[in-house]
Amino acid sequence: MRSGEKAILWFNEITKNDIPVVGGKGANLGEMTNAGIPVPPGFVVTASAYFNFLKQTGVTDKIRQLLLPLDVNDSKQLQQTAAKVREVILKATMPPELVTEIKAAYAKLGGGLVAVRSSATAEDLPEASFAGQQSTYLNIGDEKGVIAAVHSCWASLFEARAVFYREKQGFDHFKVGIAVPVQRMVQSEASGVMFTVEPVTSVTNEIVIEAIYGLGEAIVSGEENPDLYIVDKESLSIISKKMSRQDRQLIINPDRSSEKTNIWVQVPASTRSLQKISDQDITALAGVGKQIEKHYGVPQDIEWAKEGKEIFIVQTRPVTTVKEFTGVEPEINAPVLLKGVSASPGIASGPVVIVPDPSQIDRVTEGDILVAEMTTPDFVPAMKRAAAIVTNRGGRTAHAAIISRELGIPCVVGTEKATETLSDNQVITVDGSHGKIYDGKVARRMQTASVSGVLKETIKTKTRVYVNLAQPELVDSVAARNVDGVGLLRAEFMVAHIGEHPSYMLSQNRGDEFTTKLASGITAFAKAFNPRPVVYRTNDFKTNEYRSLKGGEEYEEVEENPMLGYRGASRYIKDIDVFKLELNAIKKVRQDYPNLWVMIPFVRTVRELSRTLEVMAAEGLKRSSDFKIWMMVELPSNVILIEKFLACGIDGVSIGSNDLTQLTLGVDRDNAVLAQSFDERDEAVLLSLEKVIKATNSMGVTSSICGQAPSVYPDLTEKLVQWGITSVSVSPDMIGVTREIISKAEAKLKLNG
Repeated sequence: MRSGEKAILWFNEITKNDIPVVGGKGANLGEMTNAGIPVPPGFVVTASAYFNFLKQTGVTDKIRQLLLPLDVNDSKQLQQTAAKVREVILKATMPPELVTEIKAAYAKLGGGLVAVRSSATAEDLPEASFAGQQSTYLNIGDEKGVIAAVHSCWASLFEARAVFYREKQGFDHFKVGIAVPVQRMVQSEASGVMFTVEPVTSVTNEIVIEAIYGLGEAIVSGEENPDLYIVDKESLSIISKKMSRQDRQLIINPDRSSEKTNIWVQVPASTRSLQKISDQDITALAGVGKQIEKHYGVPQDIEWAKEGKEIFIVQTRPVTTVKEFTGVEPEINAPVLLKGVSASPGIASGPVVIVPDPSQIDRVTEGDILVAEMTTPDFVPAMKRAAAIVTNRGGRTAHAAIISRELGIPCVVGTEKATETLSDNQVITVDGSHGKIYDGKVARRMQTASVSGVLKETIKTKTRVYVNLAQPELVDSVAARNVDGVGLLRAEFMVAHIGEHPSYMLSQNRGDEFTTKLASGITAFAKAFNPRPVVYRTNDFKTNEYRSLKGGEEYEEVEENPMLGYRGASRYIKDIDVFKLELNAIKKVRQDYPNLWVMIPFVRTVRELSRTLEVMAAEGLKRSSDFKIWMMVELPSNVILIEKFLACGIDGVSIGSNDLTQLTLGVDRDNAVLAQSFDERDEAVLLSLEKVIKATNSMGVTSSICGQAPSVYPDLTEKLVQWGITSVSVSPDMIGVTREIISKAEAKLKLNG
């Protein structure tokens, strides 16, 4: 094994940047552990160990020869070839030194029952993830079992479904590695899944929790229909609860001599229809979900388990299926054949193909409706050919639901009797938006209100619509949308990815390395959107965030309130050497992409802005016809002295409505008790917005606003347009909705004008 490549890494040694070494699952477990999220302890057998195994055993050539003639669209050939590849891997001997290391790590963990999970290095990435491609082994209770489970996880990299997926996605089979997290088992009394965005409609202000008694495998597989709890994300108040009857639960088999690690037992009759976890647990769980989403900066799909009085998070991943919410689709006016749970929106008609077992998936052809008891990852090749999916069991976070949303096809789950009620070749219509099945091909009466998000994006508006971005993996897909540019490119994600404090790097004469890495991150956005403008907000890390970087504690004081501490422009004019590293990165990118602009955040005083502009000019970044400098308006001082700030010489402002509301009203926007007081439509905030927009208009400066407020409150958007705002910047899921709102506001203004 090459120098520096460890075979074993503990969770506290891992961050989200370590996907190439520990895979998506491993990286998230380490990231959450270090962020203080309640995660059961464990370690990861790294992808380096897997690649070393391939090298030492020399099995790569054998696998390549087996895969060479494979047609993945031939389901039977795919199954047979995948089985032969797995056999090759399992017959190869694991290196003795690795066996010793795994045994030592298991002993250090304390022995006992562990979960051994697969974590592929291209898994759990936005736009590139299908659930459950590789194997998981639960309740492993001895070192021999752990070794065997790790070996089996390696082999599962070549399950038929995984081979199919990699071929279709264009991944090289031998560049995708597999790591194996080994984690203490949670003795789940209740468990489930949580989405920090409504998974069907993509409504962003709700948290969805599903819960069952016993182990979580029963909910993910769709074996049991779960309770459904909807929680308001801001206030953490419970909006609704729907309880499902549960007659049996999956538990750890107390008989350790049995080959079955889990067994089904009856749920006591008195509790079968009761709520699976208390209201207090629901609220606490939602709070953890909100914390995780805030940490990652994107909606999360989270697996959780409750043991005793403790709630543990056993996995999180980005939600890969967030789509634009376009309002409630009209219902079909026809007799309903079956009802279930709405799992993936849309409507499709076609002939039924009932698939009782994945060995029969080759019966499903293009345009068929796949009907099954439930789906597993082995169904994926057929699911890609299906026009819609219907299952007897499962909730909105079951395998069928997740995959259907990724594929963008309608899905209804939890019908209980679809496989009995429906028959092969029967033509049905599946309404995934309302969870209903109709006999025959039913025409739907279209309404203007149901125009899709894609069509909304084509609406032309005088007011420009920009997008807020931070995640590089989203840039290509968002850049392909009808959006006028990036109104807020956050630096913080890129700096966190570099992982080291810039002053620490300077002390080692590695300032150029920081600049090069930052420039590389910015280039991805500037290149994708060129020639549309990309407004890069210079780094607004607070002291606590800087301290978390390598070497940060040496350069950052501990502040009681970092939100109001040493941040933004205050840093730029005091720690000029670090600011220069960032400016050099901007200059480097602009050599090829002059569409990159700059925005200065958290400017407390006119002097701070003036001095910041002087530093930028001295480094060769002066305003010009193709280089614009904006300022964030997020403090009351910016509003009160807006004309003086503008007179310093800037091209535009962008109103940070969240911080401006927070600081104007003195309300912590993350405080659930004060949630009702945080409102961008408060009179004080509206007067501030009006003053800033009108002042910029009078002085020939552009104005924009960042955040969800214009999309959430159409009446506020109408006021912004009326006052003369020149652009609005929103999250990707709200592009079309915002264009429609702006268009209506502009039309009303013209009508009344």
